Amino acid sequence: MDAKEISNTETATSFDLQAFSDDYLVPWGTNIGFALIIFIAGIIISKWVVKLVGRGMRHAKVDDMLVDFITSLLKWALYFVVIIAALNKVGVPTTSFVAVLGAAGLAVGLALKDSLQNFAAGVMLIMFRPFKTGDFIEAGGASGVVEDVHIFSTIMRTADNREIVLPNGDIFSGKIINNNARDTRRIDLVIGIGYDDDLREAKKILERVISEEERILPDPEPLVAVGELGASSVDILVRPWVKTSDFFPTKCALTENIKLALDEAGISIPFPQMDVHVNPEAPGLSDALKMG
Repeated sequence: MDAKEISNTETATSFDLQAFSDDYLVPWGTNIGFALIIFIAGIIISKWVVKLVGRGMRHAKVDDMLVDFITSLLKWALYFVVIIAALNKVGVPTTSFVAVLGAAGLAVGLALKDSLQNFAAGVMLIMFRPFKTGDFIEAGGASGVVEDVHIFSTIMRTADNREIVLPNGDIFSGKIINNNARDTRRIDLVIGIGYDDDLREAKKILERVISEEERILPDPEPLVAVGELGASSVDILVRPWVKTSDFFPTKCALTENIKLALDEAGISIPFPQMDVHVNPEAPGLSDALKMG
């Protein structure tokens, strides 16, 4: 090979490297560089936006549970947009990618139908907030103090310090009783006295016991009234109002004090009983009694 041929070969090699660099290395390097810039800047901006939204919601005194949920959804939504934008800059066909992701999401959704139901119920519970952390509720066949509400389940603590994990679907699809939703609550007691006891005196005693309990609110005025003439007792309704936080201890103390006061006054609290009257002249009864 002469010098001219060697020179042509070197020129061709140099030209090929230059073409490869121009056609592939520079465009791909530029796109990858811009994609990295988009990704890094997008993550930084996303975190800043999430922090700004969370700060604004807390400034507006939105419940922390709702703030955490919304900021978490917003963060992952922004991350998804940033990733799609970075992939699109590299040249990845994001339309097909989103379509495949949607199909996969549909298949996963069908397989996890119950979990998605709990997820939707969790979103509704957090959005509408029928209860908050620290409330004593009755829902989903259980009762206890709400400790935390997650996306799929709610954690409650029972009165005897057991932990209950309830699926959000069970809670949202049924009746929810929130015992802490109002500042005040009424105590409902039914006190039965005997038919032979002095009704007026019993009512005076009940009113006195109520007036001596400092935790009972004067407004609304406590009710002491005859509710029913039962089979074995005269039932008196005792319905005072207290602060919700004082409900249980006041009810226990009031029940005990009423029992003691009625005992001191000689007023009985009868229990269900049946009086049986025997007719000795009934046909065949005398013979049966003799045999017995």
